[in-house]
Amino acid sequence: MDLPYKGKATQNAGPNNQFGVGMVRLNLVIPCFNEEDVLPETTRRLLALLEELVGDGMIDSSSSITYVDDGSHDRTWVLIEGFHTTDPRVHGIKLSRNHGHQNALLAGLLSVEGDVLISLDADLQDDLAAIPRMMAEFRNGAEIVFGVRDRRDTDSFFKRFSARSYYRLLRRFGVNVLQDHADFRLMSRRAIEELRGFREVNLFLRGIVPLLGLHTAIVKYDRHARFAGKSKYPLIKMIMLASDGVTSFSTKPLQWSTYVGGVLSLASLSFGLWALSVRLLTDRSVPGWASTVVPMYFLGGLQLLFLGVIGGYVAKIYAETKQRPRFIVEKTLQRRARPSASPGGSLPDSGTMRPVSAGRDYEAAEQRSCETS
Repeated sequence: MDLPYKGKATQNAGPNNQFGVGMVRLNLVIPCFNEEDVLPETTRRLLALLEELVGDGMIDSSSSITYVDDGSHDRTWVLIEGFHTTDPRVHGIKLSRNHGHQNALLAGLLSVEGDVLISLDADLQDDLAAIPRMMAEFRNGAEIVFGVRDRRDTDSFFKRFSARSYYRLLRRFGVNVLQDHADFRLMSRRAIEELRGFREVNLFLRGIVPLLGLHTAIVKYDRHARFAGKSKYPLIKMIMLASDGVTSFSTKPLQWSTYVGGVLSLASLSFGLWALSVRLLTDRSVPGWASTVVPMYFLGGLQLLFLGVIGGYVAKIYAETKQRPRFIVEKTLQRRARPSASPGGSLPDSGTMRPVSAGRDYEAAEQRSCETS
């Protein structure tokens, strides 16, 4: 099955069969923002899912869940601390403030350990029954498995129309995205390490992940209604996300501005020549405001529109050149090291997180410290 972007679905057995039965360390990464109403049920279901997968021999018993608290104002972090105390398989990352969903998700992906990471939402809309099928695709050699909605029957007309328009707009502007895929995906450790090399501040993971170009697969699923709470993506945020997707991956708006400007310049020149010929060759020239005011307002509005387009790109350049951290971790909850079976001492548990430094990977921070010492 060929996918509409770089990378192909894998049907035959691939290199991921190097993992023996039950040896794959899975980490479920869930960004959270004010999710106190849904977290108890989400944790219960995810822990049950881990036990089921361990029992089926699909993952290692050290597999875990990692919640990323994106600066919540409610009791989200308090609940995460309680879950961690009750069950050490539940880990937590608390960001210093609200950095946005994409940055919170990236913080989790780049900070945790595991052979396989699966990102999903905390509201239980993503079908957990699709995760075993994702793991099966991973076993068959896929480095990235996209969870794609099978249908949108439960959505309102406006939601369906806006979603289709959103994907159509992105494709029109040349952005390489998979329709009806949000952030429910599996990524292997190799894919995560390749993702680590993308340093842009203006994050749009739905567009970045397909650029990795690794072996991919698709798992269809039915999206459920939100279990509790309210959506954190109202219409204005969806519009901003679409704008980020276009301006982060396409220069076509700038090209179209040039084309439209050229056409209007030719039209204005033609209008000027016509007005001059009427004035010099006929006596039908009647002074009026329409021929002056209408083109002036039209061209003025068009110029402001294109200045806004250019300003959007300049703003992104400004954000990138500052190189501010994409996220800052305030604290983490992780499983403690466990004794090793060998006489050499102890090994860190597979669920232990990687240290992060102001949103940048640990290796880079460690290298800088070595160079200055």
